[in-house]
Amino acid sequence: MEFCDDCGSMMKTEGDHWLCGSCDFSKLRNQKQEAAMTTTQGQRDTEIIDVSDAEDNGLPTTNARCPTCENDRAYWYMQQIRSADESETRFFICTDCEHKWREDDH
Repeated sequence: MEFCDDCGSMMKTEGDHWLCGSCDFSKLRNQKQEAAMTTTQGQRDTEIIDVSDAEDNGLPTTNARCPTCENDRAYWYMQQIRSADESETRFFICTDCEHKWREDDH
């Protein structure tokens, strides 16, 4: 991600240039610098939690009703999936049927 040197707005790529949509500032792209950037897709890939064997995953449990089987216990964990200034998302995994659901703050 690049920000405009003139106005500070987020810039978009177009061909071999970064373009500001607010003030029309542009600059050449730097391929080496861009290769070193961490993408949000890259972050998600490294933060995925494997829940295939929920009983051995070490996750804590809580009282939560499964929307699939009505069981009242679930494993839970929190994960940052939106921008850093947004709250984390709580994920639940049913201790009985292993159905997975999430709870967002609104």
